[in-house]
Amino acid sequence: MIELLLLALALSMDAFAVAIGLGSKKTTTIPLLAFKIGLLFGGFQALMPLLGYLGGQGLLGFVSEYAKWIAFVLLALIGAKMVYEGYSEGIEEEIKTITHKLLLTLSIATSIDAMAAGFSLMLLPVHPLMACAIIGGITFILSIVGFFIGRFSGTWLESKAEIFGGIILIVIGFKIAIVS
Repeated sequence: MIELLLLALALSMDAFAVAIGLGSKKTTTIPLLAFKIGLLFGGFQALMPLLGYLGGQGLLGFVSEYAKWIAFVLLALIGAKMVYEGYSEGIEEEIKTITHKLLLTLSIATSIDAMAAGFSLMLLPVHPLMACAIIGGITFILSIVGFFIGRFSGTWLESKAEIFGGIILIVIGFKIAIVS
């Protein structure tokens, strides 16, 4: 269960970082916007690993012998990408207005990594629907918290969150490769 919580925390860091950036924008509908961000980010973050898990189930017969190595590579690549993005400028600096279309686009963009990580759910001793619900719930909460952090303190934590999440994913990947 600890692996699942760490995976959920790591996957939510992308959404958390973007929520910080969105929170730093000056807007008037603060509570409603925070809730929308949490709901969209959490919802997509719950859905995408399920899609990755289901896709992985379809491939499991062909790749079962290499499943732990595939999970390791996917998690390591996602983690490395998050660390790299933590050192890069985020898209949030270019955002002038927060629209529904923008939130939907960012929800999908921050959850694409979770689809690939969903493949690793096959190797964790947890029910996939419960795992997706936990991932979505943690992302929901951290997105709202991130929005308010950004609202009150700016974006100083944004890149650190992505780096932290990336490192956790890499560590989980190594654990799957070594222990499984």
